[in-house]
Amino acid sequence: MRSLASVRRAREREKEKRKGGSTDAPNRPREVVIPDVITVQELSNRMAVRGVDIIKFLMRQGLMMKINDVIDTDTAELVADEFGMAVKRVSESDIETGFLSDAVDDEATTPRAPVVAIMGHVDHGKTSLLDALRTTDVAAGEAGGITQHIGAYQVRLEDGQRVTFLDTPGHAAFSAMRARGANVTDIVVLVVAADDGVMPQTVEAIQHAKAANAPIIVAVNKIDKPDANPQKVVNELLQYEVISESLGGDVQIIEVSAKERTNLNGLIDAILLQAEVMDLKADPERTSEGVVIEAKLDKGRGPVATVLVKRGTLKRGDIVVAGSAWGKVRALLDERNAQLTEAGPSVPVEILGLDEAPSPGEPFAVVENEARARELTEYRARVKREKATGGVNQVSLVDMMSKLQSKKVSELPVVIKADVQGSAEAIVGSLEKMGNEEVRARTVMSGAGGITESDVQLAKSAGAPILGFNVRASKQARDLAEREGVEIRYYSIIYDLLDDMKGVLSGMLAPLQRETFLGNAQVLQVFDISKTGKIAGCRVSEGVVRKGAKVRIIRDDVVVLELGTLTTLKRFKDEVNEVPSGQECGMHFQGFQDIKAGDYIECFTVEEIKRTLE
Repeated sequence: MRSLASVRRAREREKEKRKGGSTDAPNRPREVVIPDVITVQELSNRMAVRGVDIIKFLMRQGLMMKINDVIDTDTAELVADEFGMAVKRVSESDIETGFLSDAVDDEATTPRAPVVAIMGHVDHGKTSLLDALRTTDVAAGEAGGITQHIGAYQVRLEDGQRVTFLDTPGHAAFSAMRARGANVTDIVVLVVAADDGVMPQTVEAIQHAKAANAPIIVAVNKIDKPDANPQKVVNELLQYEVISESLGGDVQIIEVSAKERTNLNGLIDAILLQAEVMDLKADPERTSEGVVIEAKLDKGRGPVATVLVKRGTLKRGDIVVAGSAWGKVRALLDERNAQLTEAGPSVPVEILGLDEAPSPGEPFAVVENEARARELTEYRARVKREKATGGVNQVSLVDMMSKLQSKKVSELPVVIKADVQGSAEAIVGSLEKMGNEEVRARTVMSGAGGITESDVQLAKSAGAPILGFNVRASKQARDLAEREGVEIRYYSIIYDLLDDMKGVLSGMLAPLQRETFLGNAQVLQVFDISKTGKIAGCRVSEGVVRKGAKVRIIRDDVVVLELGTLTTLKRFKDEVNEVPSGQECGMHFQGFQDIKAGDYIECFTVEEIKRTLE
């Protein structure tokens, strides 16, 4: 029997005929979706054309293809055009589209707290200043002491206003962390010690702030010291185009003392004034976006990410994607370890519930469902893997071996575990810069969290020591390391770690051989003595010859013995240690008998000089 649908279609066609209309549907070309790379088989399925026909067409174009061969987008588009199809090109990276919103919060009316990064040279008093500022927080006494694990704090002032502070490290190795600090902030407070002046990391902080277009407020710290000279700081900053208001510029320079708690209100007022000028607004109703400041692996809580919400409101239960990590927000904690139900713009919080610790500096955003989150993270993990393995343009093993043989690079493999991702990243970056063309450190693995048994197994197979920065090994890992003979070194200061590694790499450098010329001698006659062998009767023509020294024997301007040893030196029948110029002597060389009259002997000493990395 004919189906009901078939009968209906026949009736429709009859009606059209009676009306005089066309019975044929308009001939619209079929749309084919083509990704970055596609196999011939997949293309034939999408086009509903036999694979054989596509292969025939490709052969006519001079391409010998099989059904499972991969073709690029341009070739696939050419095939689709030939068969009269409409082409829609898509890229794998289209998955990223819509993850972060491009819309600017111009219509936002809700004011938000300014985000302030405290930057400056190491030991200029950044953290001391932050500690002093935090005690101006009216709520600090309520929840007990404040913990220092978050790296970002929100200070509540008596008039109800709030300021978010980010503390950035000052050591040269943490350059990437400082750059991130400048990028996520509205205002940069540059801390300069009044007794020390502008230093390398101060200059770097100015450059980061200018690159991020963040206004700078200079806090001249340690003005209570007897040798403090704030005017020197003002003058030194001029050469970096940081001009104070007193000299007609637009940079506020505030003199403070974190230790004596002098003029802290002046600094807070300067920050609030700058924030008012900037008129910072955000829309708390939209989907939440922000940036990861730091991430770590906590023993009891799993991966913990410290994030700064830039716009929207982050709520408990939201599905968040940050880099190749995703998860449902199980808990939101502020810097006092208090539980929050939501976090608005400019609020720094720790989030629990991610499947791994994301990389610091990664943007995060709330997505609509788990499927979207998985799709995004799987694509990012794949891209990351391809980058790590070299992707399509991989070098063959033969090339790699020839490169290694030509360079003869000595490598020191290391496994690095740190308390937070940012520190691990800084250590890896510093070790990479440390080597030269002869020796280098190779990071087998780096990560955040304590040292586990799997780390020890990896270090054993790679023949690498484990460097723990502010972390400790579990008892099981310690016992395994002892059994397997894996060295675990603990550090809490990055200077010590880098100095130690520099020492180890310097020890791996081949020492320099330095020759010191002693003298020359001419062989006049050769005597063959039965028990000893051949003895060269020589006259010293220049300098001295010394017993035990190294010799080079030259015959007709050709070296016949390189780095030989003068074992016996006789003058008449006596053994002597050295013979000066103009005198005659008998010489015997270790393991060398091919000596002839007329040979020329150079005598020298070789000393080894240990090299160190710059």
